[in-house]
Amino acid sequence: MSGLSFVRGRREGEGVLRNRPLSMKSRWLAEVGAAGLSLALLPAFITLGPSSDRAVADMPSVDRPGFFTDVSQKLGLDFVHDPGVEGGYFMPESLASGGAFLDYDGDGDLDVYLVNGAYRDPAIRRAQPLRNRLFRQGSDGTFRDVTDAAGIGDEGFGMGVAVGDMDNDGDPDVYVTNFGPDALYRNNGDGTFTDVSQAAGIRNPAWSSSALFFDYDLDGDLDIYVANYLAWDRHVPCSDRAGKPDYCGPKVYPGIADVLYRNDGDSTFSDVSASSGIARAPSKGLGVTTADFDANGFPDVFVANDGEPNQLWLNQGDGTFSEGALLLGLAVDSLGSAGAGMGVALGDVDEDSDLDLYVTQLFDENNDFFRNLGKLGFAEETAAARLMGPDRALTGFGTGFFDFDNDGDLDLAVANGRIMRGTLLTGASTPGYWDHYAEPNLLFENDGGGTFTNVSSRSGAFGSLIETSRGLAFGDADNDGDLDLLVVNGGGSARLLRNDVAGKGHWLLVSAVDPRLRRDALGARISVVADGRTRHRIVAPAYSYLSSSDPRVHFGLGGARRVERIEVRWPDGRIERFPGGPVDRIITLRRGEGR
Repeated sequence: MSGLSFVRGRREGEGVLRNRPLSMKSRWLAEVGAAGLSLALLPAFITLGPSSDRAVADMPSVDRPGFFTDVSQKLGLDFVHDPGVEGGYFMPESLASGGAFLDYDGDGDLDVYLVNGAYRDPAIRRAQPLRNRLFRQGSDGTFRDVTDAAGIGDEGFGMGVAVGDMDNDGDPDVYVTNFGPDALYRNNGDGTFTDVSQAAGIRNPAWSSSALFFDYDLDGDLDIYVANYLAWDRHVPCSDRAGKPDYCGPKVYPGIADVLYRNDGDSTFSDVSASSGIARAPSKGLGVTTADFDANGFPDVFVANDGEPNQLWLNQGDGTFSEGALLLGLAVDSLGSAGAGMGVALGDVDEDSDLDLYVTQLFDENNDFFRNLGKLGFAEETAAARLMGPDRALTGFGTGFFDFDNDGDLDLAVANGRIMRGTLLTGASTPGYWDHYAEPNLLFENDGGGTFTNVSSRSGAFGSLIETSRGLAFGDADNDGDLDLLVVNGGGSARLLRNDVAGKGHWLLVSAVDPRLRRDALGARISVVADGRTRHRIVAPAYSYLSSSDPRVHFGLGGARRVERIEVRWPDGRIERFPGGPVDRIITLRRGEGR
């Protein structure tokens, strides 16, 4: 993220993009030119009309059926993120926040946890306390706020959330990243949580962003990786291109080292950042994910850094990590430039059995697609994947590969929103504070071989609700076999977007569980064979930006009417094969029950 704004800013009362009369067309073109952007870089669903009397914006309409429908209010998910704006352009306000899909009560459906901001002034904080909120999904599909009963309403200045079973008791625990001390909530198994941060040894006082649970030492319990951002200083003033006060970019602050907590097996954690080597390379981490990128049998960690080279912490298997992003082609783009890395998508988009990466970035930078070449490492192939262009006028945050139409290949969603004021796109008659930061989201359909087509104009509410989007989580919220979206907007309403794609293919939703550990086998790789085609997925709910997704693994199967077989490579490398069977069902694969 640099300190540049999208265009030299229009303010309240000025024209909007959608349905704008032709008389404003020249003004809009001038503004785009002032920003130094080519028309070719604008999103594909924003087009100038012919020489009639109007400029046509081919944006999806909220009244036009599309792939995704906003069901938030209908189902009772009434959360509005409040960053606690007090004036002064407190930088964390512009970057938060995230959310999670999780089944905290073990009833088989997904609940929702949403992260909130906080006021910095102690008097205001006492008078107007803000907190995170937990929504429980009932048997009728509606959501009810159970924050008070559950005891998980953290009141720190919230950023992100990670979910994992830290004590192997069969229910998911929650780690909250904050501007300031983080919080770890242990699930008590009775619908309540206990803040065990201090007792567990969680003492990260820095500005943290994304986090994840993973078993880096393969001892059977989940450790925690926390990406820290930068050392913010309230004495550093920043402004936009017009010289007006605005949020700072990261270049004026130093980065700080990330944190690795080793699970000691007794519900306590030890900070092993220094001894593991993680602490030796401070940077500005925002997005994280984990997988075994070098195929040595141990999980590694990829960190998307803001304005600095990305990091790939390669697990050496002896408790230490070495930094290998440059060696494997993930540090910078093909021109050698370090972008403003924010969100991370992870998945096998070209069905060659290895995991590719996508990193969202600031406007005027292309989001980067890194194709996995196996033993040769990665190559930045954004243009070859036909992902270059639509994103360049937008600032990307949450992202993920997912099969939205169940045709068997992984598509791509990107949540967007500026970090400095720009052209008003929302169409609001009386723009609010965050409307000048709002942007449309993007949806790309995989053409079957790892190349993509921009289908944002048909995405329905995902693209038409132009907001300041940040966190993005993926999960089958209604257990109907397709993936729904949870969009968390800065200073706005969270959106639960139901998947309403017509004519979807068949599907399988898989949980991989190790009964000895009583939890999801994070890091397991699952392969499903149907109609002679093998699809590979990983149990990895931590990706995107500040968010955690459904730990169940979703497979679109297209026209296949039967699964031939399933293979699971467990985190310790053991491989088990399970029989196939009918499609369109939710199944659980338990370690030890296969061949």
